[in-house]
Amino acid sequence: MTFTRTEIPDVVIINPKIHGDARGYFVETFRADKLEEFLGFTISFCQDNESSSSYGVLRGLHYQLPPYAQTKLVRVIEGSVLDVAVDIRKGSPTFGHHVTVELSGENKRQMLIPRGFAHGFVVLSETCTFAYKVDNYYNLECDRGIAFDDPALKLDWIVENAQLQLSAKDTKQPLLNDADLFNFGINLYE
Repeated sequence: MTFTRTEIPDVVIINPKIHGDARGYFVETFRADKLEEFLGFTISFCQDNESSSSYGVLRGLHYQLPPYAQTKLVRVIEGSVLDVAVDIRKGSPTFGHHVTVELSGENKRQMLIPRGFAHGFVVLSETCTFAYKVDNYYNLECDRGIAFDDPALKLDWIVENAQLQLSAKDTKQPLLNDADLFNFGINLYE
């Protein structure tokens, strides 16, 4: 299992070692000890989530405010997605910047999205099973989002707009400058 910091150092790409032969494969998808050693602090995941989607489904950009802010460890079991993390910490040197990575059932790659970031993905395959761990429970009152098509973010979702499938909620999210955000420098893990 290798850990790589992205151009936004708090966002981490994880490449697990895949052990395969004629029977199939085996892969460790999570090791708390190795992740914590790399990060230098403890993350206690408490909830696993899974979604099933078809081509063009875009989910995001979502996050939760404190005291229910969440770190997410995301991966694809089957299919492929373009996964996106956006820094929404006001005052951060990378505020409004994003990281994108293709996650697939084939490459087994994962992305760790820390608290203070919005997260979303679009499905690139015919179907997709997406799974993730979170370190805080879902809370409706703290649930927030940002417009997936905010011009300030300069996101390329790869899928043509006419083929995107969004929830009613995700068609009405505010622009980054109008959203409830985090402040950089505040410890979100206390």
